[in-house]
Amino acid sequence: MEKETRVFKDNVYAQLARIGKAISSPRRLEILDILMQGSKTVETIARETDMSVANTSQHLQTLLESRLVEYEKRGVYSYYKLADRTVANFIISLQLLAEKRITELQKLREEIYTNRDNIEQIKMSELIVRMKKGNVTLIDVRPKEEYEMMHIPGANSIPIEDLEKHLATLPINQEIVAYCRGRCCLLSVEAVEILRAHGFKAVRLEASVQEWLSQNDEYSNVHDCCNKKNSNIS
Repeated sequence: MEKETRVFKDNVYAQLARIGKAISSPRRLEILDILMQGSKTVETIARETDMSVANTSQHLQTLLESRLVEYEKRGVYSYYKLADRTVANFIISLQLLAEKRITELQKLREEIYTNRDNIEQIKMSELIVRMKKGNVTLIDVRPKEEYEMMHIPGANSIPIEDLEKHLATLPINQEIVAYCRGRCCLLSVEAVEILRAHGFKAVRLEASVQEWLSQNDEYSNVHDCCNKKNSNIS
């Protein structure tokens, strides 16, 4: 029995190590973070990570082999996505763990906010309370297609490149909360800077859509989430 137990453990931990090997590359971690926003083609991922299509394909193959991602063919294009919600939850947990345990990461984040006039952040729990009271305007500054795939209910889609053109549509007497792709994304930081420069009271939500979904069971179905409130600003 002892030998059988040892063999079993060796095999189990060998399989667990496949996940560790798959995420040992910073580029693959970035790809997984990008795919938390929804399915994307190899070409799109390559563009967003500043890699060649060939390089991107190799990284995706490693993620496929570890069952962290899946793909489907749509015409001549292959669209990649996370295998399921557990992968997204794993990446979020990994980010949170790193923030708590790795001093260098903490310093990087502190430098970003210190250099930008200590941009305020709002917690998810506080956002939920304010949204229920209706005294906050929430904007999603990611690309339009990512908003359409999934977004926090009640959020308005204003991609960062269009924000200045839509300032006149935003309430000057109400706090604006901007969110983007999450902890490794600075689009919401840029949005808050633009809003403050034009006299708005603005803060950023660091959490991502996936974190919202994880913490709010009533929105666990992504399609329901997107259809409950589609309040785009045009």
